[in-house]
Amino acid sequence: MFQKSVQKRQLSQKEARIVGTAINTWVADGIISPELSETLRTSYEIIQFDWKRVAKYSFWLSICSIIISISAVLADQWLIALIKRLFTATDNVKCLSFALLSAGLYYLGIRKKRNNPERVFSNEAIFFLGVVATATSIAYFGKTLDASSGHFLILLLFASVIYGLVGLWFSSKLIWVFGLLSLGSWLGAVTGYASGWGSYYLGMNYPLRFVLFGFLLIMLSSFVFKKWHSRAEFLAPSRVVGLLYLFVALWMLSVFGNYGDVDSWQSAHQISLFHWSVVFAIASIVSIYHGIKYDDGMTRGFGITFIFINLYTRFFEYFWVGTHKAVFFAILAISFWHLGARAEKIWRLNSIRVLSRPVSGKDFEPDV
Repeated sequence: MFQKSVQKRQLSQKEARIVGTAINTWVADGIISPELSETLRTSYEIIQFDWKRVAKYSFWLSICSIIISISAVLADQWLIALIKRLFTATDNVKCLSFALLSAGLYYLGIRKKRNNPERVFSNEAIFFLGVVATATSIAYFGKTLDASSGHFLILLLFASVIYGLVGLWFSSKLIWVFGLLSLGSWLGAVTGYASGWGSYYLGMNYPLRFVLFGFLLIMLSSFVFKKWHSRAEFLAPSRVVGLLYLFVALWMLSVFGNYGDVDSWQSAHQISLFHWSVVFAIASIVSIYHGIKYDDGMTRGFGITFIFINLYTRFFEYFWVGTHKAVFFAILAISFWHLGARAEKIWRLNSIRVLSRPVSGKDFEPDV
């Protein structure tokens, strides 16, 4: 037997506090020995400064600065005239030029990702510039088609397919997210165009359509990426986009209902929208339950966030004028106190059950 050298895991100060508290608790409860606790404490080191977060924000600020710089250039009329004189190429040439530029950026991004995979944010920043160049190329391609409504729908679908395939091929979650956003834009446009740009499509207004779209996106991505192991990391961003579509659409339904125009909504009684608020609340509670049961921070966070959005929206709709603010928040306080007390009781029962369970050697076997 020999002891192989293991590189210390780097933890943030918050993570280190959590790990240290857990180790202290295990020692106090007699679950692990003091010798093992010292071994665990020496297996990690605390990062004094989170350079990863600095790198992430720096690259996003750099991208924003590039966009602002281009916008500032385009804002000057004399520069616009100069650009028009210098850049008098046809739309076909512009489309091809930006297509080649996007291909070059994608090639540079995948090359840097292969050679320096640890530089996550700089690689994704290059991919983002490729996304912008691709969108510009598709826009000029639409101009060559004299983009009518039908061509516009084709271009949106084309963009979503291109982003999706490129994202999967280059294993770029950023490009994949743009593909999902483009797909949602295409869905809204194609259903509006099919119904003559009316608000209803198969009896559903825009928010209700995106409730179904978000739910289907969550289900399909969970099914596909749990089986496609080489692209399993795409599951998280797909679920985030699906949950955003789902909960934002549910919130809009709770406010506007399934009405197709403003006049119908204004003439409706407030109580006729209440069942959508109930559906919104049930979806949030189910999301919280899923997050707690399966220790899923994503669904738990979405559920908690949107249940508060639901409560505050209902407060402004029903109780802002007629109810004293202290009474409303007192009711909320009592409700959440009761919920917290029940959750604490369940947690204590589970803790007692875990501590009373015999500890076996398998609980502390190291990974081979």
